[in-house]
Amino acid sequence: MSRHVSRRDMLNLLGASGVIAGLGVSRAARADDPVAAPRTATGKVVSSSMHSPASVVDGKVVQPQRTLRVAAETDVLVVGGGPAGVAAALAARRTGAKVLLVERYGHLGGLWTGGLVLIVIGMHAKGPDGKLIQVTRGIGEEMMQRLGKVHRGIVNHRLGASPTVDAEALKYVMVEMVAEAGVDVLLHSWCVDAIVDGKTAKGAIFESKSGRQAILAKVVIDASGDGDIYAAAGAEFEHHRFRTGLVHRIGNLDKVDRAKAKGAKPPRGLGGLTPIQGVNWVNMQGPEADGLDVRDLSRLEMNHRRAIWRSVERVRQSPGYERAYLLETAPQLGVRITRLLTGVSRLTYKDSQAGTKFPDAIGVGGPWGRDKVGAWQIPYGCLVPRSVDGVLAAGRCISGELRMADLLRIIPPCFVTGHAAGVAAAVSAKDGCPPRAVEVPKVQRILKEQGAYLA
Repeated sequence: MSRHVSRRDMLNLLGASGVIAGLGVSRAARADDPVAAPRTATGKVVSSSMHSPASVVDGKVVQPQRTLRVAAETDVLVVGGGPAGVAAALAARRTGAKVLLVERYGHLGGLWTGGLVLIVIGMHAKGPDGKLIQVTRGIGEEMMQRLGKVHRGIVNHRLGASPTVDAEALKYVMVEMVAEAGVDVLLHSWCVDAIVDGKTAKGAIFESKSGRQAILAKVVIDASGDGDIYAAAGAEFEHHRFRTGLVHRIGNLDKVDRAKAKGAKPPRGLGGLTPIQGVNWVNMQGPEADGLDVRDLSRLEMNHRRAIWRSVERVRQSPGYERAYLLETAPQLGVRITRLLTGVSRLTYKDSQAGTKFPDAIGVGGPWGRDKVGAWQIPYGCLVPRSVDGVLAAGRCISGELRMADLLRIIPPCFVTGHAAGVAAAVSAKDGCPPRAVEVPKVQRILKEQGAYLA
């Protein structure tokens, strides 16, 4: 059987597909909102007339063509609710756009919350006068300030230090911020494909318990981390294997018997402090793996959970640490790098070391780890696909060489690129031009008005 099946053949083989169910804009609903009640009464027998299941035809699995329900139409669609996605949604909404944020998990924050990567590094750098300055500002800093007002929300939030947050406090703060801004949100929804007209993205397809549906948008921001939407839309990218770990938290470290522990070598694997007394978070580098391969992901998840349990048991065998216990393993695997966009611009590690200046700079990153250089700028072109319109990248999947991507993937640059993508997308939607054609000075002006630092 040919790989391509005509519409007539498909109808003859599998039957006609469902019809469009109509248009509707989703909205956030309160737990006590009667409008959020199920559409069908309990116990009523219903049939899924819109569903067209795959069938086996001549030994091949064939998915028939079908018309999808349009769940929403919006100015800006943000795919992914991590630091970049939340910053993008807030920025676009504050710039006057109608915004829908779609997240595959049941909470916001991405790897910052669900991955328990609680530390925020790279917020500071040496300024032109050699003095330390904070380079991550704007929406990201606003989020940190709000965490500071929440009990046990954040520690070490000061110049020169690397703040550490509590995941649950952060989930709460993010929900409050997007709700206050009027951002529409769909959780438990996994964007699985792009809607494309020629070389222009027009929205995305998502799967949820409500089935497969479509969202139409003037501009799509891909903050998925893996570049899922720009890849589906046909944008060029690099595919990399990278270190993939799993974070956990260990408890009762405030109940260590210091008398028994005195003189003994402290156990390994205690991690770093969190805002909760006696609870540390423990990072894991992990081996190189393909974060786009479900077999790799499944194998690592199982191996890492076994290794974590054994690590904590070794801690418990150390004198004085008998009451320590495994509090939590992250529900999300720590995938660091997978796809890197081939953008209009490409940021290199040499650029960061040399402090290269860009006329289209939309934000600034700072050094961390062994990199002790000053601030480095991020050009707008790193967010723009070279070959596809209608979509912008934000977060760890933007355009940069692999060594540079290891700096771009951390939380502060994700704030920065998300903030910029949100403003640019809103300007693009309002002015009726593709993201590559927006007036960058206009975007830069709005970013400054929203508190961003462009150096």
